[in-house]
Amino acid sequence: MMLDTLLRFAAHGLANAGWLAILLYILVTTQLTIFAVTLYLHRSQAHRGVDFHPVVAHVLRFWNWVGTGMVTKEWVAVHRKHHAHCETEQDPHSPQVAGIGKVFFEGAELYRTATANRADMEKYGRGTPNDWLERHVYTPHPYLGVSLLLVVDVLLFGVLGAAVWAVQMAWIPFWAAGVVNGLGHWWGYRNFETADTATNLTPWGVWVGGEELHNNHHAFPSSAKFALRKFEVDIGWIVIRGLEKVGLAKVLRVAPTLNERPNVALPDMETLKALLTHRFEAMTDYYKTVIKPTVREQSNAEGTRRFGAMPRRRLRRALANGGRWLDKTGKARLASIVENRPRLQQISEYRARLAALMEQRRPESALAALQQWCREAEASGNRKLVEFAARLKRYSVARA
Repeated sequence: MMLDTLLRFAAHGLANAGWLAILLYILVTTQLTIFAVTLYLHRSQAHRGVDFHPVVAHVLRFWNWVGTGMVTKEWVAVHRKHHAHCETEQDPHSPQVAGIGKVFFEGAELYRTATANRADMEKYGRGTPNDWLERHVYTPHPYLGVSLLLVVDVLLFGVLGAAVWAVQMAWIPFWAAGVVNGLGHWWGYRNFETADTATNLTPWGVWVGGEELHNNHHAFPSSAKFALRKFEVDIGWIVIRGLEKVGLAKVLRVAPTLNERPNVALPDMETLKALLTHRFEAMTDYYKTVIKPTVREQSNAEGTRRFGAMPRRRLRRALANGGRWLDKTGKARLASIVENRPRLQQISEYRARLAALMEQRRPESALAALQQWCREAEASGNRKLVEFAARLKRYSVARA
């Protein structure tokens, strides 16, 4: 009798659930893990875009402990360092540096390597919870929570519970560390010409909580809302707004809106503020209205879609980021293409100057450089530059 009972338990667990119920359980628990990461660790703790009611915040923190075994301070520190040193040797998980295969398949290992640097954990992990539970339970015993989840899964589903638990444990390493950190800097579309390679994997950010809209996030890191175009959907933001309506969340920051003022003869401090706030949108505007049409006109004039060994599309992208992601040979090829074509050389130089003035530390110097840039662009004889300069002068940040 006892043997039969043990065998039934091993085969079906206490829940005696069918395959559909088990699949539903996996989807619910893994999506809860996704929300715990994107809402709590990412948008709230790492970037301070939203605050949650203490009860909600602790439920999400507890589920991170149970569903991932990740320590809040360590996750936040690794992510903040990623933003601070994106696409450089110091980036904890850049496909441009480590390779897409390394980040996609070994993203969790790269995360663990990064957390071993205790100096970085202290530097980038400031402001994260440091209460009694964090000091005595969550941080010193990160594997206790996931072990408890294993026990629960086995009790519910018997031996099959171990496989269920394995899927739950692989969810974040695959979807977050692999897909978002890997493919999210490798493949997809871009709304903004950010200073990295971040992309939006899909306009419907549903499966991994809105993290699919990775380029939008890199353009405005502190925004609690990732969907920035009318056709985009961020399910994480939908949850935040729902919690806000019942008093369980407070949105602190969202991406500002770029406005244009009429009748601005010369850039002023308001123009400069808007340019710095929307620097990636400005560079995107330059790419779409100056670089793309100029390259197309040059291509049509030459009757070709290739410039030597560089296709027209790749040339456009290289001009958009100053050739930053090209290897040594590619940079030499780009320089040769630009040097022999005055119009391409012109728009390349103006782009570089615009990017440089946005890095100046003194506002007065930056404003003087911006005013000079606009004057010269308007006198350049290039209709695309003239039109862009006229629009740039009108930039302003929308009032809240």
